[in-house]
Amino acid sequence: MAAVVEVEVGGGPAGERELDEVDMSDLSPEEQWRVEHARMHAKHRGHEAMHAEMVLILIATLVVAQLLLVQWKQRHPRSYNMVTLFQMWVVPLYFTVKLHWWRFLVIWILFSAVTAFVTFRATRKPLVQTTPRLVYKWFLLIYKISYATGIVGYMAVMFTLFGLNLLFKIKPEDAMDFGISLLFYGLYYGVLERDFAEMCADYMASTIGWCSDSTSSASVAGASWERSRRVPTAKRR
Repeated sequence: MAAVVEVEVGGGPAGERELDEVDMSDLSPEEQWRVEHARMHAKHRGHEAMHAEMVLILIATLVVAQLLLVQWKQRHPRSYNMVTLFQMWVVPLYFTVKLHWWRFLVIWILFSAVTAFVTFRATRKPLVQTTPRLVYKWFLLIYKISYATGIVGYMAVMFTLFGLNLLFKIKPEDAMDFGISLLFYGLYYGVLERDFAEMCADYMASTIGWCSDSTSSASVAGASWERSRRVPTAKRR
């Protein structure tokens, strides 16, 4: 029967040497964990002030960064939307390749290819008549798919928390991974779809309001002035 080991951490290097001299081979897993925990505390003894300073610096940095981001969004919304959209679109690609998430990579490539084509069509001048319908159908489809995926993922997570996955003989780990994955896919592509849709809508709106060479702004202004002159004449008659 193994004896219970009481670990007392002394101050300074002497306490660390005492912990290093403890023989771990004859200890149970729980006792080994206690020794390792005591070693960690002895190693980081006296670092509380430094850790507090690091936390304060982190909080201050987050607050300042948030204020700067808010000011950037208010003063230059177009550049803010473009930069944040590009980062959200490209940054996950690095982790996907590094962690070998091939399923996410395949879906990302398909989504990026079709969205790039639709965005290219939406930014052309003059605007093709079928482009607004194409943009609307594509982003509406992505919205419906991401919305349904997020709902299914949320329901899977909630069912797992309530233990309903046991009715289908599914392990809690597998059910939770399935729910979190679907929830992530729905949120990620839903946010991307919304930002790309707003960008394409802005480009198409500016293109539709743009005057072509055959119809100058002077002729449009002249036609409007003639219509304004005819209205009082018609009323007098």
